[in-house]
Amino acid sequence: MEKIRKTARLWLCISLVLMLLCGIVVHVVQTGGGKIVMKELNIETDAGYSMSAYLFIPPNATPETPAPGIVTSHGYLNNKEMQDANYVELARRGYVVLAIDQPSHGDSEILVSKSNFMIPTGVYNGALALSRMPFVDANKIGITGHSMGGMSCNAAIAQDNAAVEAGLYDKPVIAAVLLNCADATYTDADGAFTDVYGSRDAAIMSAQYDEFFHVRADENGQRLEAPYFMESDSAQSFLYFGEDPAGQTAREADTFYTKEVDGEQAIRVIFRPAIIHPWSHFSARATGGVIAFFEAAFGAPNAQEPTDQVWQWKEAFNFVGLVGFAIFLVAFTVLMVYTPKFAALRAEEPVQPAKITDKKGLIWFWCSLILGALFSTLIYRWILNVGTGMTVDQTEAMGLGLWSTLCGLFTILSMVVFYFAYGKKHGLDLKAVGAKLGLKKLGLTALLALIVVTVAYGIIFVLDYFFFADFRIWTLALKAFELPILRYWPYILLFFTFYIASSVATNCFNYNNVGGKCNWLINALFVTFPALILPWMQYITYYTQKHMLWPADNMHVLWLFPIVLILFASTVINRLIYKATKNPYLGGLINAIIVGILTITNTCSTIVG
Repeated sequence: MEKIRKTARLWLCISLVLMLLCGIVVHVVQTGGGKIVMKELNIETDAGYSMSAYLFIPPNATPETPAPGIVTSHGYLNNKEMQDANYVELARRGYVVLAIDQPSHGDSEILVSKSNFMIPTGVYNGALALSRMPFVDANKIGITGHSMGGMSCNAAIAQDNAAVEAGLYDKPVIAAVLLNCADATYTDADGAFTDVYGSRDAAIMSAQYDEFFHVRADENGQRLEAPYFMESDSAQSFLYFGEDPAGQTAREADTFYTKEVDGEQAIRVIFRPAIIHPWSHFSARATGGVIAFFEAAFGAPNAQEPTDQVWQWKEAFNFVGLVGFAIFLVAFTVLMVYTPKFAALRAEEPVQPAKITDKKGLIWFWCSLILGALFSTLIYRWILNVGTGMTVDQTEAMGLGLWSTLCGLFTILSMVVFYFAYGKKHGLDLKAVGAKLGLKKLGLTALLALIVVTVAYGIIFVLDYFFFADFRIWTLALKAFELPILRYWPYILLFFTFYIASSVATNCFNYNNVGGKCNWLINALFVTFPALILPWMQYITYYTQKHMLWPADNMHVLWLFPIVLILFASTVINRLIYKATKNPYLGGLINAIIVGILTITNTCSTIVG
C-alpha cells in the first residue's frame, strides 16, 4: 500500500505540472508572448444588461494609431472561449478584438426569457462598445459570429441600419460582417431578394456539412441540406449583392466578388470548408477564411499569411490541462484516503479482479454490458426531445440529466437482477466488493468527494485568474464560472444516479478476469457506446448521401461529441479510485458532481418568466 501512496504522490506532482504548463502556454499564445494586452471586461450595455467579454489590445492599437476592431461571438449553448481560434489569430495580426459572452451564456447576465431560444443582441452592443474605445478605428469595426452568433450578427446589421435611419448615427457603426455557419438575410418581408448589408463587406462561412443552416426545398419539396447550398438562389443572390440571380452566371465559393455600393467598394464571398457545423470552431481552414476576409476588408496592421496560425498550440495545451485535471482527481483522492480523517475509506490491500469460472457467468457479463449499451442508445433521442421540450431554465441540462437518470436506473435494475439470478448463488459478497457501506463510510465518502471537487475546481479558478486559461478540447470545457450559475445546482443531482450506478457496476460487478488487463477498456467502451455509435450513424449518412439520418435531432447528436470523452474518462477514473479504496461510490460521486457542474456552466441559462 505504501507503493500506491508513493505512486499517487508522483502522479499528483505530474498533474500539477501539466495544469501549470497549460496556464503558461495558453497565456503566452493568447497574449502573443506578452505583447498583447488581454483583459476581462464586464460591460453595462445599451440594452440594459451586463455582458462579459475578453478584450485584446495589440501594441499597434493606440489613441494616436487606432486599429480596426472586431467583435467575435459564440453560438447557442457556448461561451466566449469557443472563439479562441479567431481572437488569437486576429489579435496577433493587429486587430483589437472583443470576444463576448452572449446574454444568458458564459459570465454574462442571466436574463428572464419566456423562450428557450433567443437571438441575443450581444454583437451590436459589442460593436457599440468597440466604437467608443479611443484605440479603435471607428470606421473599421467588424463583427463575426458562429451559428446563433451569426444570427446575432444579422440582428446587429438590422439594428445598425435602423439606428442610421432614425438619425442616431450619420453612418453605420459596422463596416464588415462574417456570418460563420449561419445564413445571411437574403430576402425582404415580401420575399424579394435584397441586400441589407449595403456598402459593408459581407461574407458567409458555409460549412459544406452544416447541420443547421443553408437548408432549402427544391421544386418537388425535396429537402436539400448544406451540401447543395451553392446551387441555391439564396447563395447566388448574396454573391450578386441582393440581385435576383435568375439567368446570371453561377458564382463560385471561395472567390471574392466586388461591387461599388453607395460610392464604396464592397465585398461578397462565401467560404466552403468541407467540415461540419461545430468543427468551424476547430478548423484551420475556417479560421484562415476569417483572417483573409477581414484583411481584405480592413487591411491587417500586422499582416501574415492566413495559413500562419498558432491557436492550435493553445488548444493542445488546454487539453494537456484537461488531462492533468483528470490525473489530479485520482491522485489527490488516493492521497486523501491516506490521511487520518479518511483512512477508513482506504482498501486494506489492493483490489484484485474477480474470477469468472463458468459459462453462465461469462454470458451474464457480456449480456449486461450489451443490454446497458443498447438501452442507453435507444432511449437517447427520445428522452432528449422530452427533456429539452420542457419549459425549464436549462433545457440541455434537463435533457442530458434525464437521460443520465434513466440509464442509471436501468443499470441498477440490471445489477439487482444479476445479483439475485446469479451473483448471490455464486459467492458475490456485496460487502466484500464495497457495494455495501455503513452510514459512517457513506458520510466520509460524500465529504471527501466534495473536498476533491472543491480543490480541483479551485485550481481552475486560479488558472483563470492568473492566465485566463481553462481545461478544454473542442466543445468539452471545464471552466471558471460566476456564482449566479449555482442557482441551477438541482440539475447536478440528475447526474448522480448514472455516474454512481455506473461506478458500482464497473467495479463491483464487472471487474473480473474477462479481458485480463484490458477489462477496464471493455467496460469503458460499452459505457461510451451510445456516444460513439449515434454520431457515426448520423454522419456516415450525411457524408455518403448528403442528408442527415435524423435531421430533427441534429443538436442532440452533436451533444454526444464531448460525452464520448466524459463517459470514457469517468469510467477509467472510477476504476483507478476503486482499486485503491474498494469504494465504488467515491469515484461515482466525484464524476457526477464534475459532470453536473460542467453541464450547467456550458449552456444557455435563463430565468423562465
